[in-house]
Amino acid sequence: MKKLFVLLSALFIMCSVAFAQSEVPAENQNGPEITFKETNHDFGNIPFKGNGSYEFVFVNTGNEPLILTQPKSSCGCTVPEWPKQPILPGESNVIKVTYKNTDRPGNFNKYVTVFSNALVNKEIKLHIKGTIEPEPIDATPLKMDGAMSPVNNK
Repeated sequence: MKKLFVLLSALFIMCSVAFAQSEVPAENQNGPEITFKETNHDFGNIPFKGNGSYEFVFVNTGNEPLILTQPKSSCGCTVPEWPKQPILPGESNVIKVTYKNTDRPGNFNKYVTVFSNALVNKEIKLHIKGTIEPEPIDATPLKMDGAMSPVNNK
């Protein structure tokens, strides 16, 4: 029984050593890294038929060029613009996200997923939200004739 225990222990130790991961922590690896100053933006109120645009600022905090691939938006009303050229280490740039109002008043909450060759943050979601104000009501007063019936002003 004692020999079996020693044998199993030795086998366990050898397997542990053989399958041990010698992974270097991400902060010690060479490669690009994307760091955003913020990933959420609230437009507040946007006028009816108005659009909202915001530029999300980021920095390549890694030590190799950062390459962004085409971001995906959560709907067709959210349009991203991104740099197509590599971002060198230490450089900053922006991803512009535009919400194109589709004449629907009310709240919206959308996101754009950014894809990159970063070591850690390969996918990052940029969130936008706000409220589209209702369509303004035409409050042109009507002229009244003597019989108290409306007369068209035009």
